Amino acid sequence: MDRKILEELKKWKSESNGRTAILIDGARRVGKSYIAEKFARENYKSYILIDFYEAEETIKELFTSDMRDLDSFFSYLSAIFNTPLYPRESLIIFDEVQMVPKARGRLKYLVADGRYDYLETGSLMSIRKNVKDIIIPSEEQHINMYPMDFEEFLWAMGNKTLMPLIRSNFEEKKPMGQSLHRMAMNYFRQYVIVGGMPQAVKEYSDTQNFAAVDRIKRNILTLYRADIRKHADGCELEVEAIFDDVPGQLSRHEKKYKLSDLAVGASTRRYSKPFFWLNDSMIINSCYNATEPNLGLKLTSGRRTMKCYFIDTGLLVSHAFDENGIVSEEIYKKILLDKLNINEGMLMENVVAQMLVASGHKLYFFSRSSRSNAMDRMEIDFLIAKQRITSKHNIAPIEVKSGDRYALSSIRKYREKYAEYMDVPYVLHTKDLKIEDGITYLPLYMTMLL
Repeated sequence: MDRKILEELKKWKSESNGRTAILIDGARRVGKSYIAEKFARENYKSYILIDFYEAEETIKELFTSDMRDLDSFFSYLSAIFNTPLYPRESLIIFDEVQMVPKARGRLKYLVADGRYDYLETGSLMSIRKNVKDIIIPSEEQHINMYPMDFEEFLWAMGNKTLMPLIRSNFEEKKPMGQSLHRMAMNYFRQYVIVGGMPQAVKEYSDTQNFAAVDRIKRNILTLYRADIRKHADGCELEVEAIFDDVPGQLSRHEKKYKLSDLAVGASTRRYSKPFFWLNDSMIINSCYNATEPNLGLKLTSGRRTMKCYFIDTGLLVSHAFDENGIVSEEIYKKILLDKLNINEGMLMENVVAQMLVASGHKLYFFSRSSRSNAMDRMEIDFLIAKQRITSKHNIAPIEVKSGDRYALSSIRKYREKYAEYMDVPYVLHTKDLKIEDGITYLPLYMTMLL
């Protein structure tokens, strides 16, 4: 399974030259351990992988004892794992390092020693119990890992020629043409329903069996539930309630999160910690309302008004359509053939959120209501800032449309009211690329190129 993060790890190795460790942060089952070991095999003379989920107490104690004698420490590690270590040619991997926070705290001394390189993988890296009694090392460089993006999915399906063509047409603002667009949308719909979790993608690539893929995704959802019950200290019920409610919230026409649906009298104060936990675990992608669509979206975002998207749209499919414990082949085929009459809008909006996050964007939307002035009532699905900031026209509004017929009243009102701030307005839809009346219409599979 080829992943783009490998190139980022190679860049870190070359530029850091042992001066920093690198931490791969991501949700469970996105492939962190696999990619860490693949990187080690391909770029080092030897490596040691310490899995802190299953490590024996004798190994954990190495990191809690006095480490002034690093010669002895490395000798013990080399002997325990039966692996020779070579100065500047060996990598030591701390897998699931959140299980032993003191190992993470020791990185300061290990990096300063300079003999070897260090890579950590982990999740829930910011919650209190995982940083208790340690000083976060300044020598630690972070990198986020997400489910496989659409291009990585194409690679796994054996297609390495389609995405370069999509990228070229995006840059030149040319339509793909009927046959290529149909092919790209067919792959994209497969990506939506299978998702980007590596185990699920591999199963689909090998077997094309939707039922087998769904079982894998359900196992991942079960794992997430187990993590919630085990690690969401003191707020397990609230976290699980949000987790269960995401599909219902997204299935509505107005997708803003309503705490009142979780419990009678639910308050922001009570649920702030559960939302933080889910964000930190990277199980959800939160999208905040920017009250003014200008530079500094974060400065004007209202934390009380938000939308929640699932980390992976394939997981959302299995989570949402689960009346019989497993999503039927019929539902999968309806989504694949664009025959599902309900809930498709939430899937397309979720996959757009997923692709924007994987491309490095923070998620913001724009919502304004008015009883007296219809021109002030508008709802824009996403706002993104352009890469090179200028004095004007920096924020691009994005509308997501899943059907063939749709209205664009909000984006037209937005364009009239906020012309000074607005960069190119985009509509992401199921049809081919076109530019019409100052609006750029892109096929959904081009989202990752924004």
